[in-house]
Amino acid sequence: MSILFTHAYYLSDDPKEQKIMKPYPPLGLLYVSAYLISKNIPNEVFDSTFYSKAEQLDFILEKKPQVIAIYTNLMTKIEVVKLIQTLKTEKFGFPKIILGGPDVTYNVENYLKTGADFLTIGEGEETTYELYEAIIHNKAFASINGIAYLDQDKVVQTPARTKFRELDELPLPNRDAIPNEKYLQTWKNNHGESSMTISTQRGCPYTCKWCSTAVYGQSYRRRPAHLVAQEMKMLKDRYQPDAIWFVDDVFTISHKWLTAFHEEVVKQNAQIRFECITRAERLNDEILKLLKEAGCFRIWIGAESGSQKIIDLMDRRVDVNHVKKIIQDTNAMGIETGTFIMLGYPGEEESDITETIQYLKDANPTHYTITIAYPIKGTSLYNEIEKNITVAPDWETSTDRQIDFQRKYPRKYYNYAVSKVVNEVEFHREYSKGKNRSTLKTIKLKTKSILAGALMTLHK
Repeated sequence: MSILFTHAYYLSDDPKEQKIMKPYPPLGLLYVSAYLISKNIPNEVFDSTFYSKAEQLDFILEKKPQVIAIYTNLMTKIEVVKLIQTLKTEKFGFPKIILGGPDVTYNVENYLKTGADFLTIGEGEETTYELYEAIIHNKAFASINGIAYLDQDKVVQTPARTKFRELDELPLPNRDAIPNEKYLQTWKNNHGESSMTISTQRGCPYTCKWCSTAVYGQSYRRRPAHLVAQEMKMLKDRYQPDAIWFVDDVFTISHKWLTAFHEEVVKQNAQIRFECITRAERLNDEILKLLKEAGCFRIWIGAESGSQKIIDLMDRRVDVNHVKKIIQDTNAMGIETGTFIMLGYPGEEESDITETIQYLKDANPTHYTITIAYPIKGTSLYNEIEKNITVAPDWETSTDRQIDFQRKYPRKYYNYAVSKVVNEVEFHREYSKGKNRSTLKTIKLKTKSILAGALMTLHK
């Protein structure tokens, strides 16, 4: 075997995910693997999710690939760096290491100096193919667009590669290369239903300052609706998942595409319950109806804050009251809703957090997630706060999540703010349920909310 695709995420080493247990396959790797197969280049994938690093290294020793292509992101970077340093030894034959993924674009020199031979920057299919051919046949690298490498200790970065214009040219991801049954069974055992992923688009045309567009860029390219429906039908027939998660940034961005998607799903008998992410201004009653008929059971609708001031600072370009109304309308349609909240964004004050609590109470999404804002290198947010960074850990042993910057209040304040928001919103939900409102649960929630508020005041 000449080339192996792998990553460095190990479920057994992730205590947070062990509580959630909603793992998904490395879809990007599977797309690149399938593309190389379409070019008559056999390859293997070692999906490390359900295996240990020791098992991964044993597999690599057995196969002895000449080239190892590794996917990296900000969550797996630390383990990827360790993996590279292990592989670049005599025991493993010093294979050529190619790295790809969103984290390489703005960390070129760092990754190359850890021992990676090449970086593929942006979409990986064509670049990996051309780079592999050059490595195997000992050709020059300078003419390959979209890569970076060291030449006599100097970083060489070639011109950016032109992105795929027509996504129908892409083969389906090489799902046969991974243990799908482990994903399906893990979901089934922990949640009573299984789930799989599908990608229908690349790029996002919106300008949210905290969001990275390092791989697919600020664009919008979509696979034809009939091919997406075919993929759904294939998954339905072969794997029988209970649900599909569409990984696209804004699933309903094109109403014309969505109408065609609805028609194809019905025509091909491809309906599977699915969830997706979108923006409030790309939903209306007609679109909600089409989504429901196609099988949609949950829509994640971003707002990030209940304060219009903060939404505007993020360059979200959305009205918080419209987001609230669309969440309410989606609930009324019988579709579950989810929303995302970010606390600690530059400029956020306590009054903005109070507005966020009220927004969640009024909108009443079925689910919501809360994170404390962190700057990803290459984003507008990072550029804005770079001069105000207060914590910048060693690159090799930390991730962007650990970077901190000067905010309105200290970091501990926002940790307690998360608790305040959650407990206050959950108290409101419990209290609104019925007449017997003074239950042990409501008392606990309100107590935790008051305590969190007191600790926020203490840490201002």
